[in-house]
Amino acid sequence: MTAIVPLLPEHEAAVEALLDRAFEPGRHARTAYKVRGPARPLPALSFVAVDPDASLAGSVQCWPVRFVGDDGVAVDLVMVGPVAVAPERQQGGLGRQLMDRALAAAVAEVLDDRLVLIGDPEYYGRFFGFVADRTGGWRLPGPVEARRLLARGDAVPAGAGTLGPR
Repeated sequence: MTAIVPLLPEHEAAVEALLDRAFEPGRHARTAYKVRGPARPLPALSFVAVDPDASLAGSVQCWPVRFVGDDGVAVDLVMVGPVAVAPERQQGGLGRQLMDRALAAAVAEVLDDRLVLIGDPEYYGRFFGFVADRTGGWRLPGPVEARRLLARGDAVPAGAGTLGPR
């Protein structure tokens, strides 16, 4: 049975290899990478799915980011993702299990009121309550389809401003 366990430094190389397999080449040029900057994933909110043979089947990482409003007010947020599942394991619910685990950890860490991600609004809205209703005025350090910039939580600001590294 696949176990979901905290992301540890010794998982780094396997996670990078998984991300290379799960996403197209050039993933490091994506806007989400620019938003996160050089930060390290938040250990309490980042997990991997490990198969019995010790191979990595999936991962979810969460990152410290900051929104700076045009009014000068800064709000620390948590960027969720990427969620990655080995191509041969996709469509089996593992990505959803990883998200559930990360969101439960966000609740435990009292960070569940300040979550943001870039993703499919139909999926992340339906299953996890992420919406784009507060992010319309946000600017990011790269292109993003406005409907895919999603947030969840009462601490998420609704005004204009910039989302970037913390």
